[in-house]
Amino acid sequence: MQILATGAVVFLLDMIAKKVVRTLMTPNQSIPVIPGVFHLTYVLNPGAAFGLFAQRTNYFIAVSVVVIALILLFGNRLARGNRVLQAGFGLMLGGAVGNLVDRVVAGKVTDFMDFRIWPVFNVADASIVIGVGLFALDAFFGKDSRGQR
Repeated sequence: MQILATGAVVFLLDMIAKKVVRTLMTPNQSIPVIPGVFHLTYVLNPGAAFGLFAQRTNYFIAVSVVVIALILLFGNRLARGNRVLQAGFGLMLGGAVGNLVDRVVAGKVTDFMDFRIWPVFNVADASIVIGVGLFALDAFFGKDSRGQR
């Protein structure tokens, strides 16, 4: 249940943030929040991270559906009693669903967080990266079912 709850919160935050950006900004508009450090920059990304594979929308939709299905089918079993994995799977789930909705509805993902030293991204992207990071941390440093590392 933790995975679904976390996923739902991430999804809602992502959808709200994207809606606000699409409503209040025009594509390619940039608003400095901390000049030179952090800007809100409205970008429509037709590809994956960094705009890679821009014409592969159907591929990304299919991959997202598979990832979401795997998390829903196996996440609770794999993360039983493990809060780190539950949070990681929930973050990945919410992020995957958020970006999937954008791709299905608009064919592009709305990105807006711009740190000027990294490509523009969104709440879903950040959640996926943090979720994968938690998964990796648990894989390398977590304990197994017997309490062993």
